[in-house]
Amino acid sequence: MIVIPQNFGYNITYQKLLFSALHLIIKNGLYIQKGFSVNMKIELPQKVDYIINELMKNGYEAYAVGGCIRDSILGKEPEDWDITTSAKPQEVKKIFRRTIDTGIVHGTVTVMLEKEGYEVTTYRIDGEYEDNRRPKTVEFTVDLIEDLKRRDFTINAMAYNKQKGLVDVFNGLSDLQNGIIRCVGSASERFDEDALRILRAIRFSAQLGFEIEKKTLEAVTAKAANLEAISAERIRVELNKLIMSPHPEKLIDAQKSGITKVVFPEFDTMMNTEQNNPIISIQSGFIP
Repeated sequence: MIVIPQNFGYNITYQKLLFSALHLIIKNGLYIQKGFSVNMKIELPQKVDYIINELMKNGYEAYAVGGCIRDSILGKEPEDWDITTSAKPQEVKKIFRRTIDTGIVHGTVTVMLEKEGYEVTTYRIDGEYEDNRRPKTVEFTVDLIEDLKRRDFTINAMAYNKQKGLVDVFNGLSDLQNGIIRCVGSASERFDEDALRILRAIRFSAQLGFEIEKKTLEAVTAKAANLEAISAERIRVELNKLIMSPHPEKLIDAQKSGITKVVFPEFDTMMNTEQNNPIISIQSGFIP
């Protein structure tokens, strides 16, 4: 029996004490819920579990994947649940009565259950990226590991279902334990594929209070100029999340790595302007 204190939050000291037991807990189908002593399986929402089970009953693999698994492990309530499967889009459409072709070219079908939609995406291998935003082609695969390889960070590259448990081939759980943001495979390649991941690295660091792994941070700095290819709308979403996070001071990390020079040049101007207010010392990174 493990009890997590109510003030657990994202305190890394608590995490290091508790995550050593987390591998065993998840492996045995147990789940830690913040503030409670529990002994239960990871709580997939009923409709998510239904979709996964229907796909599996029809002979396909299916898992909840990505940020929803990360947040569940951290004791947070996921904002949404993504499902990945070996079934191709047309096969998914045959199984469920109501579907929407959300991004069928890239393998995504939205399954409608009552008034709620759940994105179901076929395992895929991305082809060449030519604009720092999206792959020119995608190839569907039946190999979950190949699909996880294309994801941005290790903490977002975990999958789970009740039958197989946690699939964590890139040590995402270890990086959660140690408070690390690390790219899957080559950081340079991941950032060349989608330049928004450069800003997302800082944003996740701010939201979770994590540090960015050395090689990943080096690639952030080297590839920051690629953010010029990203639309203002996508940039705004990430900046808003960063500024509204528990650690908005991480914006200074974005400035030091050259990101704000591209996406928020006014911030660079402010950082390079002498501050005469005795209460605020932005240059030192301290904002009381």
